[in-house]
Amino acid sequence: MLTSAQIISKALSAGVAVPAFNVPYLPMIEPIVRAVVEQDAFAFIAVARPDWMKGAAGSPAAVLAEYTRWHDPRQVRLHLDHVPVIDEDDREVDYQAVITEALELGYDSVMVDGSRLELAANIEATRRAVELAHAAGVACEAELGRVWGHEAGPLPPYDELFESGRGFTDVDEARRFVRETGCDWLSVAIGNVHGPLSEALKDKEKVHARLNLEHLGHLQQATNIPLVLHGGSGIPKEYVLQAMKRGIAKINVATEVRQTYERALAKAGKVAEAQDAVYAHICRLIRQEYNLAGTRERILATPEQGETAR
Repeated sequence: MLTSAQIISKALSAGVAVPAFNVPYLPMIEPIVRAVVEQDAFAFIAVARPDWMKGAAGSPAAVLAEYTRWHDPRQVRLHLDHVPVIDEDDREVDYQAVITEALELGYDSVMVDGSRLELAANIEATRRAVELAHAAGVACEAELGRVWGHEAGPLPPYDELFESGRGFTDVDEARRFVRETGCDWLSVAIGNVHGPLSEALKDKEKVHARLNLEHLGHLQQATNIPLVLHGGSGIPKEYVLQAMKRGIAKINVATEVRQTYERALAKAGKVAEAQDAVYAHICRLIRQEYNLAGTRERILATPEQGETAR
């Protein structure tokens, strides 16, 4: 069976991306897997620290238990998303303990987020997380730059952020970061934004972000590893498809799937109807927005010479 690292490398070579769908509610897992299988695609089921700290995911162990009920290794893998070193409330997190727990549980890949640190501190924290992950034979994702949206208050004017490039991942820093940390995948800031986490804002429509594709191309050349697009909800299709041709091999989607579940549940009052709404939405994303229906075989092709499947 191919590792997550090999799968993302295959996606990069094929010019497609593997979507990672966040699950702040455990009942979301079944319809997501069902949709991925039905569309003959490949995806990650992802859970981030805010999904169990502020959502209803419970814990990494609870997510694993529910994932194990429904997963199909030919279609999905389990990913530990955003484990911050400093969280959105400016509190220090014992990130190594969280990552270690996920590795011991058997997660297929992990992510450390030191993006709120200065460069040298981010490098050091990421290097420690990479060492933990690689010792377990697992890929480690990191983040450099500022993907806005998880702040406690409202997002600064988006057009101002985009035009100024404020928070964008620096090309020279990215080159150094990848070299000194050994991370497998890098989440980059190129105009993408996260959906808000606060109770006051989490139901609001997310900004329709644009992507600086030229800057993305420079980052790809500088790092030469698979790049990750966080904040995938609401980004126009033409940007996403072009980004896949410029190094984006994984795209994280959370806000629009969470809101689909919450709105359907609030309207119908039935978990089954909320699950059906999630299923339909994931099918649409895979088929119509990302053009990924039928790509599973391309992504899971026989390993290239020199690769080892685990």
